[in-house]
Amino acid sequence: MGTNIIFGIVIAIIIIAAVLYAIGFFMRKKNQEKLNDLEKRKENLFDLPVIEEVDEVKRMHLVGQSQNTFREWNQQWTDISTKSFAELESQIFEVEELNERIRFFKAKGAIVQAEATMDEMERQVEEIRAGLKELRESEERNSLEVQKALDVYEDLKKKLRDQGEEFGPAYNELQKQIKNIEIEFTQFVTLNTSGDPVEAREVLDQAEKHTYEVEDLMKRIPAAYEELNRTFPDQLKEIQDGYKKLLEQKYVFPEANFQEEINRVKKRVENSMNDLAKTEVASVEVASRDTASDIDALYTVMEREINAKKYVMKNRQIIEDYIDHATKNNRQLLIELDHTAQSYTLNHNELGRVRGFQTEVDELARRNNEYLPQLEKHEIPYSEVQSFYKDAYKILDDVESQQVEIDDSLAELRRGEKVAQEKVESFEFRLRNLKRFVEKQRLPGLPGEYLEFFFVATDRVEELGKELNKIRINMQEINKLVSVCEEDLDLLDEQTKDLVDAAALTEQMMQYANRYRHSHPDIKAAIDKSLYLFSKEYRYQDALDEIGTALERVEPGAFKRIENFYFNNRDLV
Repeated sequence: MGTNIIFGIVIAIIIIAAVLYAIGFFMRKKNQEKLNDLEKRKENLFDLPVIEEVDEVKRMHLVGQSQNTFREWNQQWTDISTKSFAELESQIFEVEELNERIRFFKAKGAIVQAEATMDEMERQVEEIRAGLKELRESEERNSLEVQKALDVYEDLKKKLRDQGEEFGPAYNELQKQIKNIEIEFTQFVTLNTSGDPVEAREVLDQAEKHTYEVEDLMKRIPAAYEELNRTFPDQLKEIQDGYKKLLEQKYVFPEANFQEEINRVKKRVENSMNDLAKTEVASVEVASRDTASDIDALYTVMEREINAKKYVMKNRQIIEDYIDHATKNNRQLLIELDHTAQSYTLNHNELGRVRGFQTEVDELARRNNEYLPQLEKHEIPYSEVQSFYKDAYKILDDVESQQVEIDDSLAELRRGEKVAQEKVESFEFRLRNLKRFVEKQRLPGLPGEYLEFFFVATDRVEELGKELNKIRINMQEINKLVSVCEEDLDLLDEQTKDLVDAAALTEQMMQYANRYRHSHPDIKAAIDKSLYLFSKEYRYQDALDEIGTALERVEPGAFKRIENFYFNNRDLV
């Protein structure tokens, strides 16, 4: 028993030792791999041609701000290659020592510190190289940029020299600005060749900015100068001459300040020319847009009066004739209304409307008579008269349209009366035919409701005839009566047919039911009751319902069969 325990303990110790050895071996190997990686990164870092790049920039003999920047990058490299490198070496040595002494966990922490130092050194070296590259390339870039800007500058200087007249009063100011740009380029060249490309770049930026600003000005100034020097003055002269000529031709302008407006636009052109001399092109362009708009407005005023005169001369007699035409039409319509009113009731204020037309036409005539002497004496703008003429056309057109409408309505009264007379004759004819039709049926009598409705329809037709025979008839009421009479006669016609059909079917049903009189007491009773309703009370539909219901109980389908036969052979029954 004791031997087994001891043996188990020994085995356990061996296993634990083996596990610890395996863990130690693995950790040591892992730490060594990281150390190898650090060594490789260190060699790669110091294999970079940083020293050569520093020497290359140093040979450029930089000065000023560029020199200060170089010194900062050079000092950073010195610090990395001495202090940081020494610190990294010390950290790597510590890791190796700890790894050899089997202090794996502490060695792992030291490796993390060494990797952080390595990361920082690589980042700083990358920054140093990028900074040195920027210093090297800045001089080259400045050379390319300056050449591009100088080409533009030379083109501007040549254009100003060869085409100076296109820039008008702005010529001197442009020449001054181009001279200032030349000074800036000279300053740039001095700084760049003396070894300070960073400061030179700032000067170049200013030179470029001013060059392209002048280029933009020189693109916009010729068009602005052309407007101020030729276009606007020519247009204003044309307006001034035209205005003078129109005044000589006795034109009257509603705008009392027209000449002041011309002078105001001229003054703005002068002010814009002064602004152009100072190359304030943006202000000139805004003012020129306003000037162009004002000039268009001045042209519009003169064109309006010229066109208005043509319109007035063309339509003066037409308007006068149209007013006379409307007046004559209205007088004739008043006579027609007076004549019609003797025979017909007028329901739509026709007389009041026609008198209103006359008031409108009289007002147009009055205003036209006022304008005519003013036109002759040239005391009124043509545009004002034109506006009156156009309004007059609208009023006269509307008046004539309503005159025609009223005249048509008067004619319609006469046509309506004739139609109503024909309707009365038609209604009387239909009543007579219905009466004869019922009499031919040789019915024992007629229901009271039917007779009452027949007499009502007859009375309404008679009433319609009386209304038409009046000395002064109301066609509105007559048309209503015509409509009511038509409805009454249609309904009376339908009731007559229903009554005759019910009576005929009752007789057919009773004849058919006689075959069951002796065998079915209920049929006998139904026949007797139907006969009473038929011959004594003239309730033909009730009599039909009575015999039909009884017959249907004895012989289902008989009612429908007899009914179908009747309606299909009504003429034979």
